[in-house]
Amino acid sequence: MKQQVSILLLAVMGLTLVACSGKKKSNDIITERIEKVEPKAPVKMQEYTDERDVEWIGKQYHVAIHRQPGDSLPMVKDEYGQKYVDNMFTMAVSRQDGSVFFSRSLTKRSLAQFLDDDYRKTGVFEGLVFDRVDGDYLVFAASVGHPQSDEYIPLVLRLSRMGVLSIKRDTQMDTQAPTSDENDENDEDGV
Repeated sequence: MKQQVSILLLAVMGLTLVACSGKKKSNDIITERIEKVEPKAPVKMQEYTDERDVEWIGKQYHVAIHRQPGDSLPMVKDEYGQKYVDNMFTMAVSRQDGSVFFSRSLTKRSLAQFLDDDYRKTGVFEGLVFDRVDGDYLVFAASVGHPQSDEYIPLVLRLSRMGVLSIKRDTQMDTQAPTSDENDENDEDGV
């Protein structure tokens, strides 16, 4: 019995020695290959037009906003060297008889004083939309953002009944929490 255990032990040790001696040590280090992203052709946003009729100061007006890539504008580059075409917007407000009350083309340069250096250099004028009527004003929302990201600077444009356009940074959050009265109405009794 003792002899069988010894022979078995010697066989296991021999197999272990043979198995371990077959492995070669390697100085290779295995890592992921990081491939440099090659910039592609300049990226453009799609052209679009948004038109709507609104009642303002007791009359009907037609609001039209048109976005188009500004091939003549300076291009923006991201951290990888990818180029993006900036946009230009045209906003027009017409009276019910078709006469033009207000018309203006806007570019990122029009908004430059409301942007920091980073957004002036690497931001794209992404959006301009009609928001609402607020008394004597038509209110529009605009944004200048970093391409392909969720980072942007929101702006508010207000057009007065005298045709004066004022611009400022938007500091109000878009979330609307219900008031305590609305909460009371939505609560179920006894639950």
